[in-house]
Amino acid sequence: MSTHIEAKKGEIADSVLLPGDPMRARWIAETFLDQPKLYNDVRGMLGYTGSYKGKPVSVQGTGMGIPSALIYCHELINDYGVKKLIRVGSAGAYQPDINLRDIVIAMAASTTSGINNSRFINADYSPTANFELFMKAALYAKEHNIPIKAGNVLSSDEFYEDDFDSYKQWAEFGVLCVEMEAAGLYTIAAKYNVQALTILTVSDSLVTKKALPADERETSFSTMIEIALNTLH
Repeated sequence: MSTHIEAKKGEIADSVLLPGDPMRARWIAETFLDQPKLYNDVRGMLGYTGSYKGKPVSVQGTGMGIPSALIYCHELINDYGVKKLIRVGSAGAYQPDINLRDIVIAMAASTTSGINNSRFINADYSPTANFELFMKAALYAKEHNIPIKAGNVLSSDEFYEDDFDSYKQWAEFGVLCVEMEAAGLYTIAAKYNVQALTILTVSDSLVTKKALPADERETSFSTMIEIALNTLH
């Protein structure tokens, strides 16, 4: 039992999916896992363990933003021995050729967060995905004819920004989309020598201003979860 997770030792698998939304954690567990069991509801941040194709897998909600996500990642790694973590979440497209429901795999994560400034004074640390997980995800998508985009994403500290066109500078330098947690996940995974990956489904576009309705965000994410679970398998 840790500060924010009430699971007992052995109740969390060594491979974990990390949606930000705890309700999405429940949906993933009930939709994709065999015999899912709730191990955490502290602060409403639901966590489940079940199995996928006979292998134990856990799903843990992390909340929104790097500070919240790092709390759960830290405890999963240090208190429960988790070795593989895959964030599964939504993103806003920065590029005109990225459409709603497209899958983006984050090779690296730029950020507006100051989370690494306190570690690397006057230097820039580049948080990157684990190569093994990245290759497994990309190969699974290729073998199953699932189109993906892969590259740099932005982990932003702000959901509502004052400058609505600020994304254009990031887009000019090839950033594919924006989300809120990947840079933190990749950094803590590197620190503790575990594997991490971020797989995203595009739910809106800053280019076209189109967005998925709230009820479609959940049901449109099945392909992303399929890739993630088979990457862990």
